[in-house]
Amino acid sequence: MSSTLWIILGGALVTYLTRFGGHVVLSRFKHIHPRVQAGLDAVPAAVLTTLMAPAVVSGGPAEWAAMAVATAAGLRLSILPMVAVGMLTLVVLRHSLG
Repeated sequence: MSSTLWIILGGALVTYLTRFGGHVVLSRFKHIHPRVQAGLDAVPAAVLTTLMAPAVVSGGPAEWAAMAVATAAGLRLSILPMVAVGMLTLVVLRHSLG
């Protein structure tokens, strides 16, 4: 097998074990402290920020506009539709702006 496939499989295994381990640890508690719950609820936004920030900072008008549209959509929509709207906006702008 190629080294790329091994890296993908290794990354998948580590991701699975991390998620499974987190589930095992949290399932041992009857109640989760509100601060822990708030931290867990903030994870998706933190991950999206770390993925989007470099593209927006080093990007051009298409990336900036897509980020603005996604931010506006995020005020009204849940996370999945917000990401879809932002991605669609970026594809359309990159195609039309060149």
